Amino acid sequence: MTQAKSSNLGYPRIGEKREWKKLLEAHWSGKIDAAELESETKKLRLSYLKKQQDLQTELIPVGDFSLYDHVLDTAFTFGLVPQRFTGGANTVSHDENCSCSHGSQDEEPAAAQDAGTKFFAPNDQGVYGLDAYFAVARGTKAFAASPMTKWFDTNYHYIVPELQGLTPKLTHNRPLAFYLEAKEELGIDGKPVIVGPLTLLKLARGIEAGRFDGLLDELIPLYAQVLKELSEAGAKWVQIDEPILVLETSDEDVARLRKIYEAFAAAAPELNILLQTYFESVSRYEEIVQLPVQAIGLDFVHDRGRNLAVLEQQGFPQDKILAAGVIDGRNIWRSDLKVKLDLLRRIEKAANAKELFVQPSSSLLHVPVTTRSEEKLDAKIKNGLSFADEKLTEIAVLVKALNEGFDAAAADIQASVDAVAALNASPERNDESVRDALSKLDADRPERLSPYAARREVQAKHWPLPLLPTTTIGSLPQTTEVRQARSKWKKGEWSEQQYVDFLHAETERWIRIQEEIGIDVLVHGEFERNDMVEYFGEQLAGFTTSAFAWVQSYGSRCVKPPILFGDVKLLSPMTVTESAYAQSLTDKPVKGMLTGPITIYNWSFVRDDLPRSVVQNQIALALRAEVSALEEAGIGMIQVDEPALREGLPLKRQDWQDYLDDAVYAFRASTTSVQDETQIHTHMCYAEFGDIIQAISDLDADVISIEAARSHGDLVAAFEDGTYDKGIGLGVFDIHSPRLPEQEEIESIAKRALEVLDPAQFWINPDCGLKTRREEEVVPSLKTMVASAKALREQFAKTAAGGAVAGGQN
Repeated sequence: MTQAKSSNLGYPRIGEKREWKKLLEAHWSGKIDAAELESETKKLRLSYLKKQQDLQTELIPVGDFSLYDHVLDTAFTFGLVPQRFTGGANTVSHDENCSCSHGSQDEEPAAAQDAGTKFFAPNDQGVYGLDAYFAVARGTKAFAASPMTKWFDTNYHYIVPELQGLTPKLTHNRPLAFYLEAKEELGIDGKPVIVGPLTLLKLARGIEAGRFDGLLDELIPLYAQVLKELSEAGAKWVQIDEPILVLETSDEDVARLRKIYEAFAAAAPELNILLQTYFESVSRYEEIVQLPVQAIGLDFVHDRGRNLAVLEQQGFPQDKILAAGVIDGRNIWRSDLKVKLDLLRRIEKAANAKELFVQPSSSLLHVPVTTRSEEKLDAKIKNGLSFADEKLTEIAVLVKALNEGFDAAAADIQASVDAVAALNASPERNDESVRDALSKLDADRPERLSPYAARREVQAKHWPLPLLPTTTIGSLPQTTEVRQARSKWKKGEWSEQQYVDFLHAETERWIRIQEEIGIDVLVHGEFERNDMVEYFGEQLAGFTTSAFAWVQSYGSRCVKPPILFGDVKLLSPMTVTESAYAQSLTDKPVKGMLTGPITIYNWSFVRDDLPRSVVQNQIALALRAEVSALEEAGIGMIQVDEPALREGLPLKRQDWQDYLDDAVYAFRASTTSVQDETQIHTHMCYAEFGDIIQAISDLDADVISIEAARSHGDLVAAFEDGTYDKGIGLGVFDIHSPRLPEQEEIESIAKRALEVLDPAQFWINPDCGLKTRREEEVVPSLKTMVASAKALREQFAKTAAGGAVAGGQN
């Protein structure tokens, strides 16, 4: 009989009621000092470990806890701190991927610190302090933060290491410190967790040409020292995360892996290494499983069946333990444990396993803490949910069934089967009207009435905008007063009319501010919205919302995704009243603001009983009805945001086209019912824009806005190799930083874009929504943006047709 053990890969940092977030923000605002922050977060950290112990987790991760981000922690462990924060050149990163933040209910506050000319040097022991750590993560008034982008295909953001001109050094053995803390405080012999060297370097920026292997050679002995010291301290297992192995892995990378793990085995021969992958199937299974480690962690949930298929075809080395990720670490649904036990039996047989680790498919960082406090949820929905604590309980049940036989866990297994069956049989998951509407969708891609070239002429006459029109992305600052008003209304302390009056006053105030600044296309500000996805989830059939299902997005910013549990349809117009009121206040166009079907899908906890394309199309049909209602109400510009489109791109290139085809179909199903003069906008946050440029064009939106601020316009390079013939707004200032943009910076970014884009198609806007920023930051920034646009227009007016603009060609 196989001996099974329960294992966890990582636990949520934020706390059941976001205690972690509140401590961080208290420190950033000066309410608590570094010592109190460290002591209070230590209490949280130890409570998480104790809870995992109580939930019968045998291999408990330590070192997965972070004060901001685990990749940033790893970079600091090895002294990889950008030079501008340590006395080096005052450079600004040129590699950043926008992380959309214009809709979150729960926002990270502006950075309070001002570094000025102060450099953050390490102390006498070589350890960097919290000031340096948070400065790199969040920036200062003097220095831009390090880049931030999505962690593989999740909505978690990591801080991108900047390695230009750096030499790694071991500043402190962070995994050892956490291992000793757990052992000394709780008697837990934990499993230290660290991001592996290949993943760290592959995710980094600024590595000079030809320097990758040199950096790796410098890192290997430092990692080896960490492992050696862990082994000497008594650690039995260490988890080295190498999720990069689920991407395309080259022969060169396989050779690097052999070098890395042979060095680790030699440095700490008594230490057991769990080489952990997740989010997809490994790309070079045969070579990976032969590496000199004691266990291999594979994802059997998000692998599209590929890990299981290759395991059954090729078997598994008998000198290693297979760590089977069978409980979904990224979604919140309760597992049918009979199905999971059958999967484990297949894995056990294919691997001919004498020992097996049963664990989540990935770190539980991506799910909320516990369903315990969700007292207002419908019983059948709550009973069908499984957050972090419940997932660990599921793992314990599976381990019990494997070790003691089915009967020992029969009651718990049957309870899971019944809960899943009850949810699947619910009327909300079997709405015939939704199924009927889907059946009437044409298999051919939906089309606008006229092609873009014809629409452009119609819209130019209908909307007499200046060259380089200015706009914003949608949301405006959500002040304490706005949040308090919403809270009072929800609690019943304010009447409906009191709340509407407040929203009208705030909307009118900001319409006047935008007019005074001179913005060409206005927005109503979204003051009524808590979150760009949750807001719609609260109003669409098939969704419900939770009280405490928060997850970390980046830093202290937490999001509470809506729960998409049933069939989706529009019950009544969601945004028309606010948009129409704002439009009634001004002669300038006011954009209607919607979140698109792909983003609603990607940023919700989505039912797992239907194919992705079916659920996306349900959402699309609901949004199509809302778009029509906006148009009928006289809203002639409608923005349907898709910031998560690139994020959802599958990790394997072979799966890209199917995903993009489905995404384009759903977006067009949402937007193509309008008349030619109605201008459809979209906004996107992405990584490599070149990966999806054809799909972006295929969306057939009249105007797309994307990030170009932290990348300093370098993302424009994506347009140099292809033709983009529609309107485009490149975000010219970074809304994620409190620093105010200079006019010269904005003009420089715009001019870089105008080297490859026709000025007639170019818009000027921020790189994302302004919800997270304070009014005293937003107003001067927008004034600078408008001044930049006017200056550029004057330059064009003085330039002969076809002449150069600031060194570039029109």
